[in-house]
Amino acid sequence: MKSLIHSALFGVAVGDALGVPVEFKSREYLKQNPVTFMTGYGTHGQPAGTWSDDSSLTFCLAEMLCKGYDLKLLAQLFVGWYNAEVWTPHGKVFDIGIATSQAIHSLSKGITPTLAGGTGEESNGNGSLMRILSLVFYTKDLPIKKRFQIVKEVSSLTHAHIRSVLGCFIYTEMALQIMALKDKWKAYAETVKSVNDFLNNNAICSQMEIDKYHRILQNPIGNYTILPIHEYYEAEIGSSGYVLDTLEASFWCLFHTDNYKDAVLKAVNLGSDTDTTGAVTGGLAGLLYGYESIPNEWIDSLARKDDIDELGNRLALKTGL
Repeated sequence: MKSLIHSALFGVAVGDALGVPVEFKSREYLKQNPVTFMTGYGTHGQPAGTWSDDSSLTFCLAEMLCKGYDLKLLAQLFVGWYNAEVWTPHGKVFDIGIATSQAIHSLSKGITPTLAGGTGEESNGNGSLMRILSLVFYTKDLPIKKRFQIVKEVSSLTHAHIRSVLGCFIYTEMALQIMALKDKWKAYAETVKSVNDFLNNNAICSQMEIDKYHRILQNPIGNYTILPIHEYYEAEIGSSGYVLDTLEASFWCLFHTDNYKDAVLKAVNLGSDTDTTGAVTGGLAGLLYGYESIPNEWIDSLARKDDIDELGNRLALKTGL
């Protein structure tokens, strides 16, 4: 029996690898040519089972946590990955977002890690959300205020705007509830309650920023209540590289399926930023359904699967999970 950590790491990597060959393909194209199994080449010319920066930076965070919480070490690992020294699938970097690239360049120059990420509204891609999941194994027993602070710090290495931080926070809170409750509906209800209570009782950001997440948090807007995310139709779910789109899509895919395989395939076939939607959905689905739910042939095809397994072993030993 593999640990929760293995479930999460492999959940992210498999969803990511499924999406890499069709990144930037439209939803209409994928309706005609849906992804149904692990393929290769395509958009980035990479062999089947190749994961992208989503998984690389997730593994860097897990690597840091094996040694303790150390943002300077995390910055070093990010720079090492950028230089193709650590956690690349095949010894080179083939995919990186603009904001992440700029932030890692700043980190390489020695900037304080929490000051490296962009703070402008335009810096709200999904580049911190895609790599944040490993953090739940460190924060799981901490008070919610401390969990938020740590999520904020780790997000800020590449994405420091409060919208990106909130997206990461909601995602990790959902992951924690899934770990505790093993039921997606109960986990969702508890996440909505606890996140809203926290935001209502702490001056974290403006109500305008909180309302950006109303479809997940079910906040009242004006005189009516917006539907929760699971009640929307596919056409109303975005799948771009915008942090809000990715978080909404991951929740929506989880709620509209009942197993790991269908969840990640639904995510990838939404099109556009397929690898990240697959990775973010895959992380939650891995935690919910377990390592054993991920098709063996998909795991077997992954680049460096033994290294990922060993990383999971080390982090499990460190955290006692």
